[in-house]
Amino acid sequence: MIPAGSIELPPSMAAAETRRVFDAVTADGAQARFVGGCVRDALLRRAVKDIDIATDAEPERVMRLLEAARIRAIPTGIAHGTVTAVIAPAHYEITTLRHDVETFGRHARVAFTDDWMTDASRRDFTMNALFCTIDGTLYDPFGGVEDARAGRVRFVGDPAARITEDVLRLLRFFRFQAHYGLTPPEPAALRACIGLAPQLPQLSGERVQGEVFRLLRAADPVPVVRLMLDNGILEHLLPEATSIGRLVFAVGAAPGHDDPVFRLAALLDTDRAGALRVAERLRLSNADSDRLALLTAPPVQVSSLDPRQLLYRFGPDTARDLVLLHDPERRALAAQAAAQWEDPRFPLQGRDLLELGVPRGPQVGRLLKDLGRWWEDRDYRPTREDCLSELHARLAGEP
Repeated sequence: MIPAGSIELPPSMAAAETRRVFDAVTADGAQARFVGGCVRDALLRRAVKDIDIATDAEPERVMRLLEAARIRAIPTGIAHGTVTAVIAPAHYEITTLRHDVETFGRHARVAFTDDWMTDASRRDFTMNALFCTIDGTLYDPFGGVEDARAGRVRFVGDPAARITEDVLRLLRFFRFQAHYGLTPPEPAALRACIGLAPQLPQLSGERVQGEVFRLLRAADPVPVVRLMLDNGILEHLLPEATSIGRLVFAVGAAPGHDDPVFRLAALLDTDRAGALRVAERLRLSNADSDRLALLTAPPVQVSSLDPRQLLYRFGPDTARDLVLLHDPERRALAAQAAAQWEDPRFPLQGRDLLELGVPRGPQVGRLLKDLGRWWEDRDYRPTREDCLSELHARLAGEP
């Protein structure tokens, strides 16, 4: 493979710890190069997150070389050629050059190789098939440098073949288009995505969640989400995701608020039960599932509560999101209330009722809830003594 120039490495890739890993892996004559996303982002002068390294040394040899250099080595995916080197706090994924013997869905049976071009040929996009050495020498087998700089998301080889090998690449195409695309999607790639979209339901919920959430975190995911809607992609995964207008507003009204649960709730057109089905399909955590359902279908009419009530019941962050999604005309008023908000604490607890003789059971919760609403209606001004007086009056009036 002939060098295609050089790039300036960012601090994380040029760090002494990184060089120590390279020195260890190449100590007995093996080769090692940065690969994939870290090279792409270094080229584009974007923040580099994960550092991946490719080598022609087989994984057991990599383990021995790292251990000989007193670097912690973890066999994270040794059957597929991946070892993780740890020099705290940095982690480096080191993967042996491979070629696919057989592919099936998200999995592949691989064989190791020492051929850099063969390894590059199995990658998804040209901008991810870039290598560079520890001194910044760049290798570009498929024109990925030009594609990355032009913002052109292009598959390595035939798009349909790449997607058939791993259907997740279909979603990755749209995610990369949202984050890196500066040109319209390639027609052949888009046709392949449309044709193979019916295979998307075979993917695991966790994998789909990861790609959908990364797409929604883009600075402006709207054009790509609209593209997926217009071409029938989302109907195979998220048929409830049709409220493009509300997503447009949510992104425009809160451009730095890239929380994917908030943006997904903006996109959904369904009720609470439907939102929970989406959460289950995407294997969301319990907390994210509850939040998605709350933001998609609030249990109260948001416009019926004043901003202070919203802030008290849901907290500043959720109150802001509810107003943006369901009562946007009051967003300025809500923001002003949030800026002045000091979270009040309801002065009574369950033990106060028990000490007054209220029997344990549902009556305690009901009374606390009713008193809390009474306290809210008076703008949280009643003191503990006022609340106890109201409690005594209510208990005296009960049969």
